[in-house]
Amino acid sequence: MTAMSTPPKPTPAELEMLRLLYQLGPATAKGVHAAAVGARPDLTYANVLRLLQVMHGKGLVTRDESARAHVYAPAQEQDSMQTSLLKDLIHKAFAGSGKALVLAALRGGHVSARERAEISALLDEERPQD
Repeated sequence: MTAMSTPPKPTPAELEMLRLLYQLGPATAKGVHAAAVGARPDLTYANVLRLLQVMHGKGLVTRDESARAHVYAPAQEQDSMQTSLLKDLIHKAFAGSGKALVLAALRGGHVSARERAEISALLDEERPQD
C-alpha cells in the first residue's frame, strides 16, 4: 500500500473490530475479544485473532510485534474512517447529495430531539449574519 492510497472499505465484521479498537485504543486480540464478547458471546478468540490478522493484511489496522502478544491499532483515525465511509454512502445511496442524506436521517426518526437542536444550532452558526 502506498502512502497516497487508502485502505479498502471494511466489512461489517471489520467495522465492528475497528469500533472496539477506537474505544479501547491499541489492544491485543485478547483485549479486543474481551470487549467484544459482551455484545457477541458467540464470537471466539480465534475468530477475533483471525479477523485482526486479515485486517492487518488489508491495511485497516497496524500491528506492533515488539511484545509476545501483538498489539493492534486502527491504521486510520476514527474521523478519517467515518468521513471516508460517509462519502461512499452519500455517493452510492444519495446520488452524491449530502442534503438528501441529512433529510433521510431526519425523516427516518434516526435523530433525537436533542440532536435536532444541536443540528439547528450548527446551521444557525453557518448562516450569514445580516
